[in-house]
Amino acid sequence: MTAARPINDSQTTRKQQKRSIRTQEKLLEAALQAFSENGFKGTSTRDIAERAGVHHPLITYHFRNKEELWRAAADRVFRRFNAELRQALERNADKCAKTRMAAMIRAYVHYAAKQPALHRVIVQEASFSSSRLDWLTDTHLRPLYEAAVVHIVQLQELGVAPKGDPALLFNMIRVSSGGLLALAQEIKGTSDVDLEAPGAVDALADMIIRIFLPGDMPENAKPA
Repeated sequence: MTAARPINDSQTTRKQQKRSIRTQEKLLEAALQAFSENGFKGTSTRDIAERAGVHHPLITYHFRNKEELWRAAADRVFRRFNAELRQALERNADKCAKTRMAAMIRAYVHYAAKQPALHRVIVQEASFSSSRLDWLTDTHLRPLYEAAVVHIVQLQELGVAPKGDPALLFNMIRVSSGGLLALAQEIKGTSDVDLEAPGAVDALADMIIRIFLPGDMPENAKPA
């Protein structure tokens, strides 16, 4: 008779940890989609559990309540977004200011196309004041603005970006880069523009760059 294999506690623990991580990932992805489609008030934890294909009690096991799940889902998508913007800057660190900003715009557009929930969550929360909007602004949106507006002011001084309020210009670029993609279905219905068609995302990024960065870099300008 073959002796039973001894139970390896560390292997069992690792398997449980992997299952727990997979469950959290499913819940966060399902929560992001539900909140972006229906808003915080219009989304139930039961709906999220059904989308994720997990038992409803697991939500309160991994996240204390719906508010905590919302913050975790929003934090996840914005951190990934910010990471892609940083990578775009790092890849072009030795390039001129216009090239760096163009790279950020391209990264913004491509991420928004890949994850339209990014802007849909903002639209859902921006309809009225709430602690969630305050948290989203303080944690992610204002830091993004403060980092980007420095580059915009520099490009305005170089004659590359249009003159005017740099804060307004930043938000015009932001809405063009992400808001249009969040409204892709409506835009397709009203104007027959298919932003999901091959090459459409690159075409959108190119147009945004031409409109908001129309000037050429001065010949004597040096990388910052």
